[in-house]
Amino acid sequence: MPCGLLRPLEEPLRPLVLDGRLRQPGEGSGLAGAAEGYPVTTLEFPLVGAGGEPVDLVRTLNSHGFVDLPPMRPAEDYRSVELTLRAGRGRPRTVRIHSGRDGHGALTILGPAVSPAAAERVAARVRHVLRLDANLSPFYAMAADDPDLTWTTAGAGRMIQSPTVFEDVVKTVCTTNCAWSATRRMVSALVEHLGEAAPGAPSEGPFGRTFPTPEAMAEAGEAFYRDTARAGYRGAYLIQLARAVAAGEIDLERYATATPDELPDEELERELLELPGVGPYAAAHIMMTVGRYHRLILDSWSRPAYAKALGRAELVPDRTIERRFRRYGPYAGLAFWLLITRDWVD
Repeated sequence: MPCGLLRPLEEPLRPLVLDGRLRQPGEGSGLAGAAEGYPVTTLEFPLVGAGGEPVDLVRTLNSHGFVDLPPMRPAEDYRSVELTLRAGRGRPRTVRIHSGRDGHGALTILGPAVSPAAAERVAARVRHVLRLDANLSPFYAMAADDPDLTWTTAGAGRMIQSPTVFEDVVKTVCTTNCAWSATRRMVSALVEHLGEAAPGAPSEGPFGRTFPTPEAMAEAGEAFYRDTARAGYRGAYLIQLARAVAAGEIDLERYATATPDELPDEELERELLELPGVGPYAAAHIMMTVGRYHRLILDSWSRPAYAKALGRAELVPDRTIERRFRRYGPYAGLAFWLLITRDWVD
């Protein structure tokens, strides 16, 4: 796990009583999607950012389309999300992230009971996924004076991310030059056939399984990427990327923790552009997933979305869009993204 993610919680994890009483082993959870025959462990965490700013959990869970890709699975109302992840040694676990008591989120660990130490490790990974260690106070100070973005100061702006940078890079490569349905097909195949199953996972399908490790993807042959994942030209890029990461030639995980002083945006962008299958769009997208927001993601979806947000029938020139958000400096891309995705939450 990258250094710095295990910051102590402002409040201790708080066990909850489920359904008004403690469940006994073998009773099951009473929660949809839980593995049959297993109890569940539920923990709470405060919805507060690193600068003391509020966190809107539902907005965070709806901040990015990757929430629709395995191993994440949103509820029908998109107010909770299930995710299968690794948290140290031992088998992976499937967790449900949902609302807790007022001002708190909650995570339910499905499957066999876990030790307090294991629960802390899972909670640390969830904090990372929800980006709770980020400080968005400087962004909120700027947005407070912007009529189009004042609403964000109530806790929007935290971009949900995958447990690893490797996962977000692979998923980004799978979004290039294709429809969203193709992206879902490729990612689902990777998770179903190369991921590791958590206790209680279905025998088929991608859910209840982790995103594959670089080693697992590196060992999969070209035929898998061609015939099963049907990744097209991306297959060669995915193999190259996985092999380089597995061999220690590329350290993607440092991008999650390196500060702009340690790794300036320009240098980070240059390194990303050297990765297999990563061009300018993909680099800007990956930068946003690791908390570098100065680049605007301008593509065939975001340009019409911006025009729609302004109530315009014609597309707005890129230079005009960039000028509109220049005042946000390192948060320009985040401000743009929030404006075009505001309607993702009612």
